[in-house]
Amino acid sequence: MNEKLIDELKRQGSFESEEESQKRIEVLNKLQALAEEFVRSVSIQKNMSELMARDAGGKIFTFGSYRLGVYGPGSDIDTLVVVPKHVTRENFFDVFEKLLRKRPELEEIACVPDAFVPIIKIKFSSISVDLICARLDIPQIPLSLTLDDKNLLRNLDEKDLRALNGTRVTDEILRLVPQAIVFKHALRAIKLWAQRRAIYSNVMGFPGGVAWAMLVARICQLYPNAISATIISKFFNILNKWSWPQPVMLKAIEDGPLQVRVWNPKLYPADRAHRMPIITPAYPSMCATHNISASTQKVIMSELKRGASLMDEIMIGKRPWADLFIKHDFFLRYKYYLAVYASSKGTAEQQLKWSGLVESRLRQLVLKLEWIDSIELAHPFVKEFDQVHYCADEDEAKRVADGEQIATASTKEADLVKTVKAEEKEHGGKVTSNGDAENKVVDGTTAKKLVVYTTTFFIGLEINLDRMMESLHFSIIEFVSELGCMILTYALARHKQLDIQWPCKEFYEMCRTWPEYDEDINCICVRNIRKYRAYCPLSVVNVSTDQS
Repeated sequence: MNEKLIDELKRQGSFESEEESQKRIEVLNKLQALAEEFVRSVSIQKNMSELMARDAGGKIFTFGSYRLGVYGPGSDIDTLVVVPKHVTRENFFDVFEKLLRKRPELEEIACVPDAFVPIIKIKFSSISVDLICARLDIPQIPLSLTLDDKNLLRNLDEKDLRALNGTRVTDEILRLVPQAIVFKHALRAIKLWAQRRAIYSNVMGFPGGVAWAMLVARICQLYPNAISATIISKFFNILNKWSWPQPVMLKAIEDGPLQVRVWNPKLYPADRAHRMPIITPAYPSMCATHNISASTQKVIMSELKRGASLMDEIMIGKRPWADLFIKHDFFLRYKYYLAVYASSKGTAEQQLKWSGLVESRLRQLVLKLEWIDSIELAHPFVKEFDQVHYCADEDEAKRVADGEQIATASTKEADLVKTVKAEEKEHGGKVTSNGDAENKVVDGTTAKKLVVYTTTFFIGLEINLDRMMESLHFSIIEFVSELGCMILTYALARHKQLDIQWPCKEFYEMCRTWPEYDEDINCICVRNIRKYRAYCPLSVVNVSTDQS
């Protein structure tokens, strides 16, 4: 049974070749050398001797899927650069960035110093690497340093603590599982299953990679001598019957030297509200699944139930492992959908920022929809869909920004990240708002076209109409606010209404408060879709109907 599991994971493309894995090691070795050179350079700048500068050290740590050993082809490497106390975060985005740019292996680089966890994203020898930095309050960082000592967290700011947390949690998970190889194979399968079933996204209210890893680790602890196939079977059958909100913990919560908040539902009402708490094992312990809502919990539990049923048959040979990894049916599952359009009449960079802001607020719309009695489920899809449209005039551009499908507008799928890089290259690294017409070849002729970028998010709605009446007349009243937010009111017979105007208005206002919001550039629109093909990009149809 275990051999069949491994064979299926290989067929599904879960494993990387040995050559590619070796290439990752070589990249990490080069980044380690760069980290040491970075610390030495900053130390010299601060008037240290050459000997002291070299002794200051510097070390990189990995975390996430690479550290857990469940990475696959194309996966990035989450990397932490740990530096001594005299090296600052500003040095990281100045000196270290310059060192990276000098390397011939560097293909792409994007610095985000203002992120929640400040990050440098690079492509180095064709491998994507996410680099974050943490400064410890010690004078030297030797290669022998480990991060398991809680006292290393003293005198650090919040950004340094967040940067260290990923590595500390990942290392603790690996330390707490009884058999690492069993854990890794089981986690590969669960990760693939969660991605295929579209329930792998922390920002959308589902467990992320760390949370799924902790769930698998807990089952490994309960069955320390089991093989991976058995762990997967137990995973579904135990978690399908788990008494939520009883927390999943790999060990007891520990106290520590910091005056920081540790997860404690007895003290904090917000912690008591967590529906499916999965608690990180490293100090300070936190809930990795605080984003889960009533709707996403129902979806997760439904998928766990489906998985348990499949595993019962897989384990006795009635079904192949491939059946566990069949793709989701999100776009076939519901009768009604909301499509949230975030659009920009500006640059790809502006659209990337704006759509990211809207994505971060989408969970709040789901929570507000759940307050409506007749909405039993508001299910957000985990993937967004980017398009670029070339419009003939302002009126056409406005209609496209409002989510309309315009036959005369040329539309294609967009890769915003690649477009941003192209814009930066074209404008010498500085991209400003355009909103301008561009010369585009459309149908063999060159014409001035207004460029509109759109990013579409989908929410499936399960509506209990029986709560309101035995028979109904379903109609839709739509109105668009002056800034482009379309609000929906479902008018039902007998003067009863399913009114979602309030949650949409609240959602719109949350997005509008973004400091960079510009009503001449940014637009947000919510539309009702009864037939999913009517407004969906081609890529959505392909994702939703591919059941292979």
